[in-house]
Amino acid sequence: MSTVHGSVGSHSSVVLSTSSDDGGTSDATSASDKKQEFRTEPPFDGDVSPQDVLRLQRITDGYLCCPDANVYEIDFTRFCIRDLESGTVLFEIAKPHPPELCDSPSEDINEMDPNAGRFVRYQFTPHFLKLRTVGATVEFVVGEKPVNNFRMIERHFFRDRLLKTFDFEFGFCIPYSKNTCEHIYDFPALSSEAMEEMINHPFETRSDSFYFVDNRLIMHNKADYAYNGGTIQSNTNSDDSK
Repeated sequence: MSTVHGSVGSHSSVVLSTSSDDGGTSDATSASDKKQEFRTEPPFDGDVSPQDVLRLQRITDGYLCCPDANVYEIDFTRFCIRDLESGTVLFEIAKPHPPELCDSPSEDINEMDPNAGRFVRYQFTPHFLKLRTVGATVEFVVGEKPVNNFRMIERHFFRDRLLKTFDFEFGFCIPYSKNTCEHIYDFPALSSEAMEEMINHPFETRSDSFYFVDNRLIMHNKADYAYNGGTIQSNTNSDDSK
């Protein structure tokens, strides 16, 4: 397994309203895929480049490429997030094996969302915002074509404010290979005010993940995040005990 450190792009410091929560161990759950249509946003005409996405000032409204752009048949099969300081696994998911065609009616196959698998929703506890270094392990397989200069640019926003940009190079992947790589995320420190705002506004922290081969966009995934895991249940229990 290779380990990749991401370079962090410039970002504004986020100062928004006060006090951080004493969150416990982080937890996360995935959600069902969100439907979003493919949409080419100005100023893009034709192929989208790394320079184009690095100039974005906010999260995109839709996807900047269609699923068919992935002509290299790159398929992510496992994803795991862990705190590097404690070794605690915060989130892990593996792609299930596809069901046999005979198990699904043909009409269900025809109505499948083409964007299925391009969106994930994360639910963490407030403690996650205090982590400094997180490792994200991904496993993926490649189809019959060699993959040159495989690169991911990931942009994180809270509302319309850029929090951070990560830029990872996967390098070259041989055809029909199974690959495992751990990306190291070095998080910038957040003010207590920013943490409180992000905790109080779940799923308003969002990210775009852009994947390029030879500087051509072939995949675009989205995610949103909540950091209030456990807090709603705790508040409810407090109210009931009065």
